[in-house]
Amino acid sequence: QVQLVESGGGSVQAGGSLNLSCTASAATYSNRCMGWFRQAPGKEREGVAMTERDGSSFYADSVKGRFTISQDNAKNTVHLQMNSLEPEDTAVYYCVASTGCGYSMTTRALRTGSATYWGQGTQVTVSS
Repeated sequence: QVQLVESGGGSVQAGGSLNLSCTASAATYSNRCMGWFRQAPGKEREGVAMTERDGSSFYADSVKGRFTISQDNAKNTVHLQMNSLEPEDTAVYYCVASTGCGYSMTTRALRTGSATYWGQGTQVTVSS
């Protein structure tokens, strides 16, 4: 079992920036991949960005070029720098830890591994 503690989020105007952070309780195979999913009201949860411990990163098409995921393996922490935020980015953002991750060319969406753990979620609100 991996415990995830999130920080960051909040409210910002369109074009602004926010940073999210997530720290895992330990470094195990269960959190070989870490990253972020989000869920907007009335919509399905979707992957935003994931990174593997070896440094590989994956992004949703909608955030490429605007969001950057980074990791500090020594601290079991991942950061999501969100720039040029748009009202469409408004959602609850969930930290994710998983045994695997990648980008599916079939669904054009991020995928996670067989075991996935979730943080409690943090609200990001972007006003126009």
